[in-house]
Amino acid sequence: MMFYGQLVIGPPGSGKSTYCNGMQQMLKALHRPHVVVNLDPANDTLPYDCQIDLRHLIDHSDVMEKYHLGPNGALIHCLEFLLVNLDWLEDKLRQFKDHYVIFDCPGQVEVYTHSESMRQIIQKLHKQLDARLTAVHLVDSTLCTDGYKYISALLVSLSGQLLLELPHVNVLSKIDLLKSYRKQLPFRLEYFAEVQDLNELLLAMEDSQPMTARMKELTSLLCELVEDYNLVSFKLLDIQDKYSVLNLLKAIDLANGYSLGNLAADFSVFNVAMDNAEDIADLLDTIQERYVDVEEDEEFEETRNGVALGRSPPQGERQLK
Repeated sequence: MMFYGQLVIGPPGSGKSTYCNGMQQMLKALHRPHVVVNLDPANDTLPYDCQIDLRHLIDHSDVMEKYHLGPNGALIHCLEFLLVNLDWLEDKLRQFKDHYVIFDCPGQVEVYTHSESMRQIIQKLHKQLDARLTAVHLVDSTLCTDGYKYISALLVSLSGQLLLELPHVNVLSKIDLLKSYRKQLPFRLEYFAEVQDLNELLLAMEDSQPMTARMKELTSLLCELVEDYNLVSFKLLDIQDKYSVLNLLKAIDLANGYSLGNLAADFSVFNVAMDNAEDIADLLDTIQERYVDVEEDEEFEETRNGVALGRSPPQGERQLK
């Protein structure tokens, strides 16, 4: 058996479950057989159709109570339990032959930094089932408004790439929320997506909040570390825009080899859709104009109508256009 798919990771609140829901809608529209796997035993509110759920194997609350663990400790225990009983997951996946698989993963960073379980699970799935996955790392785009948070996000993204040893696509999610924060962005979105000269960001950070000499030196060294590896860049994602999702899916399919395999039966539909999609540069400009370069009269009109700029609709309403 061989399958392609995505390992969706990112900090809590970065929009992983909403992303899985939106990507599931896109795969349905493309008529691509797929299955969504929930690997977060603490996530009891799933907006998508979940065919394989870790909660059916082990209960997070029971682990906390039985072993007197906190939420994160219980989470690590659940993943270690899954690793020992990985045949359960393998048997479930074998029921979905020739399906594209999306893994919705926990957001706690210690799952990847302080435990080998997740990496070993990935390695065993690759060995036993020939799993060909792309790690999709989501980062909340509002972090771009704060230089320190943006640099931290870069480091976490780089760390994930090194620890998981998978093809990697980094994503700035929740782009629609930037309407509320657009005046706090020191540069255009293109700068943050392409991780351009970070010295410019360092200067902007100094202008807004003077640093001590040691803090400036540390921040400068961290920026150099990211630039030296030259591995981190971001795709912009508006999960409510089908062309934004299509562009991201194209990058993911190229990363894991799906677009080159015989399973890409949906590519006739996919290519027709992509013919109407914008190229990357135009997409960046479109998102910039839609969510950042908002006209003052539009802002006044939305405020007058009682619409809070950038407010996300309820989870059930985040549908693809």
